[in-house]
Amino acid sequence: MREIKYEDIVKAVRDHIIYSGTNLSKDALAALNRAYEEEESPVCKEVLKQLLENADIAANEARPLCQDTGLAVFFVKVGEDLKVVGGTLKDAINEGTRKGYEEGYFRASTCVWNTRANLKDEIGYNLPAIIHFDLVAGDELEIEYAAKGGGSENVSRATVLPPAAGREGIVNFVKEVVSNAGPNPCPPIIVGVGIGGTFEKAAISSKHALFRTVGTTNEDATLEDMEEELMLKLNNLGIGAMGMGGRETVLGVHIEANPCHIASLPVSVNVQCHSSRHTSFKL
Repeated sequence: MREIKYEDIVKAVRDHIIYSGTNLSKDALAALNRAYEEEESPVCKEVLKQLLENADIAANEARPLCQDTGLAVFFVKVGEDLKVVGGTLKDAINEGTRKGYEEGYFRASTCVWNTRANLKDEIGYNLPAIIHFDLVAGDELEIEYAAKGGGSENVSRATVLPPAAGREGIVNFVKEVVSNAGPNPCPPIIVGVGIGGTFEKAAISSKHALFRTVGTTNEDATLEDMEEELMLKLNNLGIGAMGMGGRETVLGVHIEANPCHIASLPVSVNVQCHSSRHTSFKL
């Protein structure tokens, strides 16, 4: 049984939140540079140039990439032979989140759903974090973190299609979601798609798909083919960077699929903005 200190988790979470909030991930930065080189529209090319300049300023001056610093979302793999000493794992992640957002001078965005009262003074700065736990073999702790802003989350959608809808129904649903979103999620965007499982499993899978490195190939050939088809169709929508009408609307389409019930075909689309603030680390 390997032991890990509560305070070590807190510090790691805090540090990664601050860094990823001010430094655009390498894969997203590379994707934006590629989009800038390939964009044909002069207006959208200028917008992409400004997005790249914004990322440069944020990193050099340690300032937030965006005023919406999002809700903290975690996917955590916990080894069965790992023990947290000094507190609970959930509390450590929440404490690290509080410290990261408060000490990084990031906006506190969590509020009561009906009164909209901010919860920073009641339960803590930008708490509670959204945490998905998975128990795995071994003695390691693997944490994936992303900041999820309101603009991209608000346009995300989930549904349950009839099985007869098949691949064509999935492609059409994804296209409809992105088309309806238009400029609202601050494109160019990354599109996570969850297929199968149950309603909530598809939604969680679509969000987790956003953590995959942009530009990588899906291990499943069928899903890779769907991703390529969707990339083409979504970029043909002509939304462009920040909705200015160019070709580079989508930086990547990532699909995760699960077995599902014979009578249903759950599908979810989770959108991430161009400021794809995510990271992963092991302890």
